[in-house]
Amino acid sequence: MQLGERNWTEIEGLRDRVVVCPIGALEQHGHHLPLLTDAMIGGEIARRVEAATEDCALFTPMLWMGASHHHLSFPGTISLSQATYRAVIEDMAESLIAAGFRKLFFLNSHAGNIVPAQAALLEVQLRHRKALPELYVCVGSWFEIALPELAALGLVQKKVIHACEWETSVIQVTHPELVKDTRPAARRDIGSEFWSPDHIKNNRLAVLRTMEQGSETGAFGFPDEATPQKGELLVQTATDVIVRFVKEFSGWPSLV
Repeated sequence: MQLGERNWTEIEGLRDRVVVCPIGALEQHGHHLPLLTDAMIGGEIARRVEAATEDCALFTPMLWMGASHHHLSFPGTISLSQATYRAVIEDMAESLIAAGFRKLFFLNSHAGNIVPAQAALLEVQLRHRKALPELYVCVGSWFEIALPELAALGLVQKKVIHACEWETSVIQVTHPELVKDTRPAARRDIGSEFWSPDHIKNNRLAVLRTMEQGSETGAFGFPDEATPQKGELLVQTATDVIVRFVKEFSGWPSLV
């Protein structure tokens, strides 16, 4: 159910529902994928989750602009600064709380959103921790929430990277006409035990560098391994796991 399709007099009867806020980005995705890739993927997953949670959730429209300043060297990226993005997420949450909602789930599809979104939602929770002990605010990415199930699918990659096998496969399902030449992404490996510049391996720490410092094309991973069949498998697996979470989340009790 879409929140934006309700009128304000209907809200009182819907306040016990989870509000799902899809958040994405408009940023470069290599030579072969559209700028709106993250929002397209997140929007498709949100659409499928909505269809399966009509009885317990409301959905806001996709917030298509994210925190993507690390992509600005590539033309076409539109980004909010970290401070502005935090303020946007805080204001979204506060608006929903003022309307009487107490379970908010920000469903993310762009890794760069996570740090500022977590900081914003922590501020919201701290602000209301005494007056609203029943309040839950959470944020999670489809590719992390469902990671165990996605990693078990047998794909070349065991995690999402950027404009990679996973993202390319999904766009081949949702917008196949927008996928261009899926050439292999250039590998960069400095031989570190702790960090890989192209994020192929699991990094043990965060190394704060911009996209052009790690990739000439703006892509990582193995886009040449993408197929529509993999894309459908990825989307539906992520959907199934997130549906489980939303249904469980709707029943979480107050801990106070």
